[in-house]
Amino acid sequence: MKKSTVRNLLKALVGLAIVVVGYFGMMWLFTMKEDAPRKPVEKRTRTVETRRITNGELAATLDVQGRLQAYNKIQLFSEVGGTVLETGRPLKEGTYFPKGEVILKIDDEEARLNLQAQKATLMNAIASIMPDLKIDYPESFAAWESYLDEYSVDEPVPELPTAVDQAEKLFVAGRNLYTQYYGIKSLEERLSKYVLYAPFSGVLTEVMIDQGAVVRSGQALGELMATGYYEMVATVPLSDLEYLETGSQVTLYSEDIEGEWTGKIRRISDQIQAGSQTVEVYIGVSGKNLREGMYMRGEAAARTLDNVVEIDRTLLIDEEEVYVVRDDSLLTLVPVTVEKNNRQTAIVSGLSDGTHLLTSTVPGAFDGMLVRIAETENTESPSAEATEVGNSQPTSSLK
Repeated sequence: MKKSTVRNLLKALVGLAIVVVGYFGMMWLFTMKEDAPRKPVEKRTRTVETRRITNGELAATLDVQGRLQAYNKIQLFSEVGGTVLETGRPLKEGTYFPKGEVILKIDDEEARLNLQAQKATLMNAIASIMPDLKIDYPESFAAWESYLDEYSVDEPVPELPTAVDQAEKLFVAGRNLYTQYYGIKSLEERLSKYVLYAPFSGVLTEVMIDQGAVVRSGQALGELMATGYYEMVATVPLSDLEYLETGSQVTLYSEDIEGEWTGKIRRISDQIQAGSQTVEVYIGVSGKNLREGMYMRGEAAARTLDNVVEIDRTLLIDEEEVYVVRDDSLLTLVPVTVEKNNRQTAIVSGLSDGTHLLTSTVPGAFDGMLVRIAETENTESPSAEATEVGNSQPTSSLK
């Protein structure tokens, strides 16, 4: 082997030995160095807002809406025939008639003359039996004589004298006096139908005839509507019907005019509308500036719920759970019972007094999440929150 080759081989071995020795020396030095202390990894906690729960009694309310309709509204018909006469008030739509005022008159001259003729016939019949009464029934003669003296064809026919005994009664009946008497009373009753009086104070909302027109028996004349008292027909979901009862107060308002009116639930229908599963509730209301057909909204006082609290509906998880903070640091899902759903809030039970209810939005919240309660905490009582909700403007849909 050449000397140069041997020399190169030795150099390579020496270089390799230096590298190996240097590597192991460096590893030995590393083992001699102490590990730097590691900082503990801090767990991130979110700051959340909560509300301390205080249960109590809450007077639930129910949003209602509907249109007003007159409580008293009747169709007017003629029971007799004849010509419509002037009464001093125009027979036009919108004309107001106080209770007992004459709405219209129908010419009754023919009927009046016929009635007077029948009265004269009765007077002649009584006069014809007076001699027989004086002889056969002297004890009754004075009563019939007094009756005949006071009799007038221009006045309502008075009641016939009462018979003293059965014999006198049969005698009078045999002369057809009772038949004539009741025939006259029937004509008097019919004559009264030629004048139509207002059964209540109201206005004409529909008129189908004019003054001077000739009407026939049974003909429709128009429509009279009472003013001052109305009913609002509201449709309430069947699920909310349990909260209402007859006599409960309802606060009503209109979006078109200023003012607030207080009504009462008068009736609750027993019939359910199959398509919508709603029930009609009739609310009576009176006051100025009310008109039939006016659209109104309001809040009906429902029954009082015990040991409940009102919360925002957005806090409900699947309509049956809410997040609370346990031990001031642990987010926990707890079940609740929804007693009543409003449009923006829910009345729930099942939360203990003093529970920290989560009220802020926490992205990615989960059961067992570590949180920190903010220093300022909402501690509103249920009555205060109910007042705040009650003072807010009602929405257009039913609660």
